[in-house]
Amino acid sequence: MKTLDNIPRPGYLDKIIPYTGKGIIKVLTGQRRVGKSYILRAVEEEIRKTSPEANYITVNLEDFAFAHITDAEALNHEICSRLSPSLMNYIFIDEVQEVEGFDKVLRSLNLDSHNDIYVTGSNSSMLSSEIASRLAGRSLEFRIHPLSYTEFLEFHALNDSDDEVYAYLRYGGMPYLRNLSSRASWNEYLTGITDALVYRDIVTRHSLRNTDFLQRMLMFMADNVGQLFTAKRIADYLKSQRLGGTVGSVQTYADYICDAYIVNKSRRWDIEGKRYFEIGEKYYFEDLGIRNSIVGYRPTDISGLLENAVYNKLVSDGCEVMTGIMPKGREIDFVAERGGERRYIQVAVNVSDPATAEREFGNLRDISDNYEKILVTLRDSAPNTNDGIRMMSLREFLCEDY
Repeated sequence: MKTLDNIPRPGYLDKIIPYTGKGIIKVLTGQRRVGKSYILRAVEEEIRKTSPEANYITVNLEDFAFAHITDAEALNHEICSRLSPSLMNYIFIDEVQEVEGFDKVLRSLNLDSHNDIYVTGSNSSMLSSEIASRLAGRSLEFRIHPLSYTEFLEFHALNDSDDEVYAYLRYGGMPYLRNLSSRASWNEYLTGITDALVYRDIVTRHSLRNTDFLQRMLMFMADNVGQLFTAKRIADYLKSQRLGGTVGSVQTYADYICDAYIVNKSRRWDIEGKRYFEIGEKYYFEDLGIRNSIVGYRPTDISGLLENAVYNKLVSDGCEVMTGIMPKGREIDFVAERGGERRYIQVAVNVSDPATAEREFGNLRDISDNYEKILVTLRDSAPNTNDGIRMMSLREFLCEDY
């Protein structure tokens, strides 16, 4: 069996390597255990091929060997003591958010053109509030996602089939699953990861005391994937569970959950008015295995899982993804934009019911521009087109190279 280290994820390397030696800090962000550390090592290995004589400095802040690094001063001392004055220094820091004030160290190191810096972090606040604001123009984020469906097949040495699509919808794309001997142990691993995400990246980081409130919010989100979310709606639900909570606290906790990369937000966008709505959004889980570890895998949830899988594919393809709103409140599940191009995508388990078919095709048909329109169903994709609207099965969509 291959080890995890020698299964490449070339899509990420192709994005990162062109910025080697460009004087900009490369920041790899994403949920815990999605493979950021492996990609960081792969970047180092790739650079070593062309610059074997350079000086390489690696610091993994989750490794006990670096337990002495407890603040920015210690981090700066560790790296500066290992710098070469005459060679190019390639600096790799794993889980940099563990050190408060790390941005000051990165800013200082980046002043020297002989230093090329790569870091990983598992909390989106790290980039938005700590790096992006203080290192404006000096850093570039590369978002690392769980395995795509095609990567899932490669990592587990599987052939594309309906059964494996269902396995992907059930277990998701956490890379380490391939190192576990049987799928019976996958659920236990995913539950452990979920606990780490909740308690380390949310409860501990934000010093939260009301963990029951947080758990209920996560369960509500998992139960309502792809449904319209408003802070008032969930506050009312939590009050019905006798947990209390205000609209403001609901929004704050939702932001914490997003910051830990557990869920992603899709804002609503007026297709005709070309503007965002200020209230109401939809949430999708970064990894379906994590979602299922919270509320369980239930075949009755297939509609939400299908929609979530399509959303994740679009995001991993580098699209900006929105929920389209048409006149009279009609929805287009996804408006995906990349490189000045746009796609409109509807998702349905099937369209065998005439009313469902008319609703899904009709909404797409009523969009006046000529961008591509796609209807994704769970299995059947025939006929291939309907009034110029392309039909695809989920398998076809997940395997499409976009």
